[in-house]
Amino acid sequence: MAIDPKELRQCLGHFATGVTVITCRGEDGAPHGATVNAFTAVSLDPPLVLVSLDRRSRLCGLAESRPFTVNVLESAQKELALHFAGRPNQEVRWAADSDCGAPRLDGTLAHISCTPWRSYDGGDHVLFLGEVQQFHIHPGRPLLFHSGQFHHLGDDHNPLFWDDSADGPGGVSFFPSRSARTA
Repeated sequence: MAIDPKELRQCLGHFATGVTVITCRGEDGAPHGATVNAFTAVSLDPPLVLVSLDRRSRLCGLAESRPFTVNVLESAQKELALHFAGRPNQEVRWAADSDCGAPRLDGTLAHISCTPWRSYDGGDHVLFLGEVQQFHIHPGRPLLFHSGQFHHLGDDHNPLFWDDSADGPGGVSFFPSRSARTA
């Protein structure tokens, strides 16, 4: 059975993700970036993350050998996501470069600055592992992407918190709120 790429993309789009902008320096030293939702944590020791970049993108050619930053967008940054998705629409505010020399966007929910670790063939994409050199977290709510549209958590969002202190399989617990957690 042949897989229709458009139908597969629609199916995969049902997995809700956060929205990131991956940034690095170009050949001329100027910052460059692209909106990416294919980002995940890989390892805590060593600290590694993975981004999947379209092989045809300019950023793909740059990220192979340059430090890069994963900028996690805040719910109000839809226009910034569109800007780096090829629809320039605003003046970009940059923060000071990370310690490893990767450019960072100002005002994001979080940023994770990395040095290249490995890259792997991913078909029409290249999978880049980055070793985390520096990270910062800021308060706010994430910009989300689902079924080809941007979303945000509603005001009535009541998160369940993960208790990772349990030992072994089956020992994980969920709590309805931080106030419900017990020691």
